[in-house]
Amino acid sequence: GKFSKSRGVGVFGDMAKDTGIPADIWRFYLLYLRPEGQDSAFSWSDLMLKNNSELLNNLGNFINRAGMFVCKFFGGTVPNMVLTADDKRLLARVTVELRQYHQLLEKVRWVA
Repeated sequence: GKFSKSRGVGVFGDMAKDTGIPADIWRFYLLYLRPEGQDSAFSWSDLMLKNNSELLNNLGNFINRAGMFVCKFFGGTVPNMVLTADDKRLLARVTVELRQYHQLLEKVRWVA
């Protein structure tokens, strides 16, 4: 049913902690489902599905591909990075965007 803090229906912080599921998995799932302006539905099977298919499979695939790329083209060793002026400008712009992103996240109104 629909979560209700007053009726004690739902999974709350202390209950989530007691499951033994690592906090990062909860963070991923809650951010994945985060609604923009309406309620969201929670189910244990969906938590398991999203963790296995979205988080583990995609992250594992990314790490595997990166490792294969480094082995194939760089003899298994990540080379030292030499930044050009263009690289530094790009990093500065990304830093500005990330700061703005973090500021916007801080302004999000959390709805219970």
